[in-house]
Amino acid sequence: MTVQPLAATAAAAAKSVARSTLDIMRAHTPAAIAKSNDLVATHGQGSWVFTSNGEKYLDMTSGIGVVSTGHCHPKVVAAVQAQAARIVHAQQNVFAAHEPYAQLCSRLSGILPAHLSQYFLCNSGAEAIENAIKLARAHTGRQGIIAFEGGYHGRTMGSMALTSSKNVYMAGFGPLMPGVHVNPYPYCLHCKARLMSGRTLPGAACGEGGGGQDCCNGPLESLSWMLKMQTSPRDIAAIVVEPILGEGGFLTPPPGFLQGVRKICDEHGIMLICDEVQSGVCRSGKWWGYQNFPGVEPDVLVFAKGIASGYPMAGLAAREGAFDNCTPGSMGGTYGGNAVVCAAAVATIDVLHEEDVLGNVNARGKQLRAGLNEIAKSPASKILDIRGRGLMLGVEFGTQDGATITADKGIAARIVKACHARKMLLLSAGARETVRFLPPLTITESEVDQALETFAGALKDVASASA
Repeated sequence: MTVQPLAATAAAAAKSVARSTLDIMRAHTPAAIAKSNDLVATHGQGSWVFTSNGEKYLDMTSGIGVVSTGHCHPKVVAAVQAQAARIVHAQQNVFAAHEPYAQLCSRLSGILPAHLSQYFLCNSGAEAIENAIKLARAHTGRQGIIAFEGGYHGRTMGSMALTSSKNVYMAGFGPLMPGVHVNPYPYCLHCKARLMSGRTLPGAACGEGGGGQDCCNGPLESLSWMLKMQTSPRDIAAIVVEPILGEGGFLTPPPGFLQGVRKICDEHGIMLICDEVQSGVCRSGKWWGYQNFPGVEPDVLVFAKGIASGYPMAGLAAREGAFDNCTPGSMGGTYGGNAVVCAAAVATIDVLHEEDVLGNVNARGKQLRAGLNEIAKSPASKILDIRGRGLMLGVEFGTQDGATITADKGIAARIVKACHARKMLLLSAGARETVRFLPPLTITESEVDQALETFAGALKDVASASA
């Protein structure tokens, strides 16, 4: 007779703690930091997050692609605990080296292409992009930077100028950094040439194997004309590109696009910077997203997110000699190469190797895509496109009538909310109606099945509510 009252008391106490925590956050957190829900996370394990009210959620966001080895992987936790008991912070300007930093450099040399042998470590993807811009300008003696529509590179002043996935990131913060030119990125689903040609779905997106031989090459042509009309190649230091567009909608470029960008860079002495913050570290089914496109080699590669399983680590890798025009002291940062964070990154890379996580990414990615394709067979799903690589998959909603594509405004947000109601975390992506699947790379077969079942149920919930 006493069990139920005790359980009820515990539940009430948990809700009270959650309310108190939320009240504190609301009092001190600015509205500029968007929140997806009112959950108060207490702990995580693998693909699951637990909340203060005793519920657990299947995490198909992995902290926006950060907890690559899952929440609290025991080997990463052990490495962090051991390092925290030795030395937490051996600042990179004060000391010539510390052991975890050197160990990480050795690990990086094993997963990065051999020609990218110089590393700079910092805290976030945006900071790494800022330093990549500095490096390119110093190396080439030029100032101009070319980025692509839909790209997301950060919210600091320099990286924000390269970002166009949504206007919310730069609205009201101008003037932005000058010298930036934005070129179209291949969005094959909405390509006017494809629509007018009558090619229909599924498989119409060139980047997904649906007719890449017929690609209009419009974005490449636009880039060539940009260098004839808007700016001179001799003024361009670098072209910055996400090999697979992340926040902009998980777009996979068609065959030949990145190779064409590389060729233009070679013709004009422009550095190619691959932003692998979201697509790197096994996420796409390769160690790095650009490796899905043979014949492409970056001059600079930017990494972050999954490299340290949730600890704030980012950096860039560049060709030998690329830093030669950067004077000592021109790059750095208080927390760059922090000892505990380096230990986490070393453990992360070891886990990815030892547990064949890359193999799991490819197997679970195929499983997830196959399941989504099955769901899309129902016209009621309103799924227009499924795209991406590995465990980096996007689902766009809408309908196509001839050369016209339309979508119910806000449907992606409603689906995210419906998934949340069914205890699964999901995120939207880009300015169009797209959701993204970005689970831990260690997700299991049964968890993918559960995610698909939950997603299908959420689609039915949204359809019923709209009827």
